[in-house]
Amino acid sequence: MSARTGMGYDSHRFEPGERFILGGVEIPDVPFGTVGHSDADALAHAVIDALLGAAGLGDIGFHFPDSDERWRDANSIELLAQTCTLVEESGFSVTYVDATVICEAPKLGPFRDEMRAALALTIGVPVGSVSVKFKTNEGMGWVGRGEGIAVMAVATLERGS
Repeated sequence: MSARTGMGYDSHRFEPGERFILGGVEIPDVPFGTVGHSDADALAHAVIDALLGAAGLGDIGFHFPDSDERWRDANSIELLAQTCTLVEESGFSVTYVDATVICEAPKLGPFRDEMRAALALTIGVPVGSVSVKFKTNEGMGWVGRGEGIAVMAVATLERGS
């Protein structure tokens, strides 16, 4: 077996009145959400980029460009499922995903297990093969001012020899 690792990053700004979806989970009772061409799920987008990078298949903008109206308001978990199909068709299987969400508020820890389960189910791996962590930016920069969210992800793939 040969292993490959890819890294992904995504960020979205917050705006009052928008839905806040992260890792396929809608975060309730917040006065703001993320803005983007799709549902702006920064966690799913970072994981997509990590998977595509590890498989050498480009990035999310190549496969699901915001210039294409087919992807307007798209469900990012469905985009993740399509990405997993591309990864499998290229001869790889996902073995592990690790993500770090950087956000001042709201506190997201209570949603961790639900996010891990949604991502694992979509990717087709055990929940123990998906890690989601939460950090603040200690009040620094645009994330620290509460203007948005950033996510970093790493994915490990294997290909048979």
